[in-house]
Amino acid sequence: MKPIQFPKTSEQAIKLESDFGAQNYAPLSVVISSARGIWVEDPEGRKYMDFLSAYSAVNQGHCHPKIVQALVDQAQRVTLTSRAFYNDRLGAYEAYMCGYFGYDRLLPMNTGVEAGETAVKLARRWGYRVKGIPENQAQVVFAEGNFWGRTMSAISSSTDPSSFAEFGPYMPGFSTVPYNDLEGLEKALQNPNTAAFMVEPIQGEAGIIIPDSGYLAGVRALCSKYKVLFLADEVQTGLGRTGKRLACDYESVKPDILILGKALSGGILPVSAVLANNEIMLQIGPGEHGSTFGGNPLACAVAAVAIHVLEEEGMIENAMKRGEQFRAGLRQIKSPSIREIRGKGLLNAIEMNPNHPYSATDICYQFKKLGLLAKPTHGHIIRLAPPLVITEAEIDQALERISEAYKTADLSIA
Repeated sequence: MKPIQFPKTSEQAIKLESDFGAQNYAPLSVVISSARGIWVEDPEGRKYMDFLSAYSAVNQGHCHPKIVQALVDQAQRVTLTSRAFYNDRLGAYEAYMCGYFGYDRLLPMNTGVEAGETAVKLARRWGYRVKGIPENQAQVVFAEGNFWGRTMSAISSSTDPSSFAEFGPYMPGFSTVPYNDLEGLEKALQNPNTAAFMVEPIQGEAGIIIPDSGYLAGVRALCSKYKVLFLADEVQTGLGRTGKRLACDYESVKPDILILGKALSGGILPVSAVLANNEIMLQIGPGEHGSTFGGNPLACAVAAVAIHVLEEEGMIENAMKRGEQFRAGLRQIKSPSIREIRGKGLLNAIEMNPNHPYSATDICYQFKKLGLLAKPTHGHIIRLAPPLVITEAEIDQALERISEAYKTADLSIA
């Protein structure tokens, strides 16, 4: 058997995926073959500004040298032991993370959706053992418009037909309430069998939907009142993306279970984590939950450095400043297709008028022609989330490209 031959052109790469890959994605027609910082390059040498950051997994910028070095150093020692044995990286990483976020314990996993599943399992077990919910009666409430993955549990909580249609039967014990609706949430929490409420502080896939001021504080108060666990899905919003360490920090609220992923490794490899205090975390014992790769020494070494550089290099503060600069610039763009600009930090969105002749996808292709990459969500919303290392000058450059894209699109229908 001959060694694999990787494609040398964009056309070849796209054709191979089309011919041999599952068709569960519809990528923009650009091939990324190398990347550094906020910049990516295709096989033909064309350079683009990355304004998606792998859905916020690359907060620290592509191929951050300190994170890459941590990967190389650890990979030359040991990469995987499984949890059948101890390794010399996991405990130090757990202690570091618990100190950083203020929790007693951490349970390591790989992907964001695995972390979400873990949080739900912990909440149900706590509900039975601590709250006293009758066996198999625990309810977990989710916000409408949520997105935390595409496993059977995740789609069972979804209100988006593109996620759940024709994949049933679904997970029992799940229900939804409107996002940003404390009155509706309180009604659900009054059910004595409710164990938890899981929510994104800002809904990402739904289109960067930001709740009213006071919503998260209200969630915290209601969960405490009815002895229900508050699960914060900070997989996309956490780790500096919104200009704070966590999006929950905007209202100084602490969830009972914190769910992290994506940028936890700086985009180097899959790493996720669930953090909670002893009363919750110690309800699961040996053999009751785990993962072959969860807590592997390679992941621990990489994640510890990924967190460190966020603080050491001022990326969180930069996200706040550059986000304000970016939104101010976006609001200067005059186009009849733009309905709203919204965001926090470097998690931003342009919502377009749904009835306009051109779509968010059309605009994203205009962006691509001008050397900027973004991706639409729900057909009429463009998510704009560059790496947190972006500079003031690069924001200005991006704004010029975005403005030019809208001018070109508007002229095409004038």
